[in-house]
Amino acid sequence: MKFGYLCGLIAAVSLTACATEKVAEATGGSRADGTVELAYQFGMFQVPKVDWSQAQVTATDRCHVWGYSGAEKFGGEVHHCEQMSNMGCELTTVTVRYQCTGHPSS
Repeated sequence: MKFGYLCGLIAAVSLTACATEKVAEATGGSRADGTVELAYQFGMFQVPKVDWSQAQVTATDRCHVWGYSGAEKFGGEVHHCEQMSNMGCELTTVTVRYQCTGHPSS
């Protein structure tokens, strides 16, 4: 009986773990430092699929508003568990930093 339950649970988890489209949105940064932070969140059974070309456009647009000519991704990703349960992290936030490039206009 327990073996059947365990097999059913494993099958259910396998079916629910699927790729999920995510959009990285601007969540912070510093005009003075020329940095932009973008972030997205995903749940325990989600496999995030991020549109990095759109993230690049978002970061570049923010840098343009501040007078810079472009943006480059740097520093990797920072993962932070927002909601922990006895099964693990239920909600993760991933933050990515971009450096604005070019001299800011006055």
